[in-house]
Amino acid sequence: MRHGKKHNHLGRTTSHRKAMLANMASSLILHKRITTTLAKAKALRVYVEPIITKSKNDTTHSRRTVFAYLQDKEVVTILFREIAEKVANRPGGYTRIIKLNNRLGDNAEMALIELVDYNDVYGKDVEAKEEKKTTRRGRSKATAAPKAEEAKAETAEVAPETTTEEAPATKEPKGE
Repeated sequence: MRHGKKHNHLGRTTSHRKAMLANMASSLILHKRITTTLAKAKALRVYVEPIITKSKNDTTHSRRTVFAYLQDKEVVTILFREIAEKVANRPGGYTRIIKLNNRLGDNAEMALIELVDYNDVYGKDVEAKEEKKTTRRGRSKATAAPKAEEAKAETAEVAPETTTEEAPATKEPKGE
């Protein structure tokens, strides 16, 4: 039985798995997003998020600890300079996993794992485009209300002119 064994071994030996996760974490830090299988993405998230948390505290000890995991001096420098600044006020949850279509060769579940603060898909531009969409039923209440106000304003401008001209004409015959 599998009680208390919460690590996904990914069908690899311990040394192979550690080397693979270190390389994937380095690639994620360098490129800000990578495409991999869903199982590897979930394992990478568990591996890389504590490393990013460790990078918030820029001390020699934390740099050496992170270097022990990643084994790449340039990646450690990028992590502590660029990424640590962007995630300084974020309390965890530095990565996002987006499921993709299955791989053609073996039908494996694929996923895109990215750093949340370096996205260009989920931004303000996407939200603005979604607001402009209309429903298939016709005008929505939000768009119909400003148009109705404009129409009322136009009729209000026209109506006072016509009433002022007609008012003296109607009052004179009544006075006689």
